[in-house]
Amino acid sequence: MKHHLSSILFAVLLAVSFPYVATANEKPDKYEGIEITVNINTATADELATLLVGVGTKKAQAIVDYRSANGEFRTPDDLTKVKGIGPSLLEKNQQRIKL
Repeated sequence: MKHHLSSILFAVLLAVSFPYVATANEKPDKYEGIEITVNINTATADELATLLVGVGTKKAQAIVDYRSANGEFRTPDDLTKVKGIGPSLLEKNQQRIKL
């Protein structure tokens, strides 16, 4: 009985510790709580798509294509020169972007 009571107590404490539940339209960030950085001048399209919030395979490939055609990004703000990358997306990834 003690073991059963401990299991119930643990489940209740776990539920209280992690009250956030993602809604059907919201994809939880599997890297939440982990500091993630990505060098936008060297990362592959797959790395960019995986590590940047709101960047899928098409936007990631656009970043790589822009970099190939125009050279390295000098500042994170230069990402907004890539079609489909706006200030909002840049803001979401500000802490992740490295040069």
